[in-house]
Amino acid sequence: MNLVQLTPGAGGMYCGNCFRDNALVAALRQLGHPTLLVPLYLPLTLEEPDASAGVPIFFSGLNVYLEQKSPLFRSSPGWLHNLLAAPKLLERIAPFAAKTRPADVGDLTLSMLRGEQGNQARELADLISWLRTQPKPDAICLSNGLLIGLVRRLRAELGVPVACGLQGEDSFLDALPAHVRTEAWRTLGERAREADALIAPSQYFAARMADRLKLPPDRIRVVPNGINLDGFPATPPAPPDTGTAPAPVLGYFARMCPEKGLDTLVGAFIELKKRDRVKALTLRVGGGCGPGDEPFVQRQRERLSAQGLLGAAEFCPNLSRPAKLLFLRSLTVFSVPALYGEAFGLYVLEALAAGVPAVLPRHAAFPELIGATGGGILCEPGDAVALADALESLLLNPVAARGLGAAGHAAVHRHYSAATMANKLVELFGELAAARRPSPAPAPVGTA
Repeated sequence: MNLVQLTPGAGGMYCGNCFRDNALVAALRQLGHPTLLVPLYLPLTLEEPDASAGVPIFFSGLNVYLEQKSPLFRSSPGWLHNLLAAPKLLERIAPFAAKTRPADVGDLTLSMLRGEQGNQARELADLISWLRTQPKPDAICLSNGLLIGLVRRLRAELGVPVACGLQGEDSFLDALPAHVRTEAWRTLGERAREADALIAPSQYFAARMADRLKLPPDRIRVVPNGINLDGFPATPPAPPDTGTAPAPVLGYFARMCPEKGLDTLVGAFIELKKRDRVKALTLRVGGGCGPGDEPFVQRQRERLSAQGLLGAAEFCPNLSRPAKLLFLRSLTVFSVPALYGEAFGLYVLEALAAGVPAVLPRHAAFPELIGATGGGILCEPGDAVALADALESLLLNPVAARGLGAAGHAAVHRHYSAATMANKLVELFGELAAARRPSPAPAPVGTA
């Protein structure tokens, strides 16, 4: 199949959706399906080779912003429009995107959801014109529901099925200013009905979005996310063959922000150190940390310092892929106690792929992931003491912890690779393409 994946770039921030889409496109190509990864807004920040290399960036972040703010700019000359879409310029402004909050972009979000009826209609026309210069795709996939405004014109102008992923949009939309929040949800629901397929990464999120968008439950297909397994150990770590086990390490790897529960984990670590039943325990925190996250991370450092524990903790922001793989393999137990309704959690797959058991909150997609992989245990969300209890139960029982890590490792390698995800999506795209083809004409009466 010939496919197109449209993915919004996060500029200077590490973005799970970008990682997922880049790994997906690489896997699709390896399976023999020519696939274009088309970046939108800003360059993709990735830890693997960029599958969008050589493809123009559409809906340039500067043009999109100015079209929202200035009616005059919407009719600006082509040379100015092109100048503001220059990749070098977008790279220069990318770090500022990390400071953007939902409260700052409410009207812009609603305009994008309105697609050809929004202020960025010119950008959509440019994208379609360029796609017409490429081999005609069998299907187009949009990375997430905030791009749903593109569906109507892509389907009409290119005559191909368009699918749209649903990847955690609810928390962003719920954080929009009140004057646009309700209309944004209504518009998303209206436009979602026009997509040939909606794709969620978990049963939990499929049910949640069907309810929020007022759609029949069977309208949303579930295709679990997958990861690139290159560099992860082929077998789970073996127990130490000496009488002395290495000092235990509690780990976190996700964006360093309140929503992911980093402060809850720091509280649990402080509690564990006060109990002093897990000897020589250290904390390692890795993941994305943009300018907007730094004040929060500094507060966590100050909490640890006030308890005399800063020397037992290490913060490792924005690691390269090789460094991330080494980071994960250094852990004894992993936890990202996210506070919101996480749609999936790629970081869980990464920890399990390294053979590290996970302790996760009993809500959102986590019970589904732990049930499917057998790679960890659950605890009450948002409770540092409950988290400490669950972590301690594994840290004090290394045999049980290794068993969970081995089960999770096997499940991820068997069911959650990028190749598995790609194969499932190809099957879905094939169904969509077949459904849009005209039925063959009936044979003339009397013919065999």
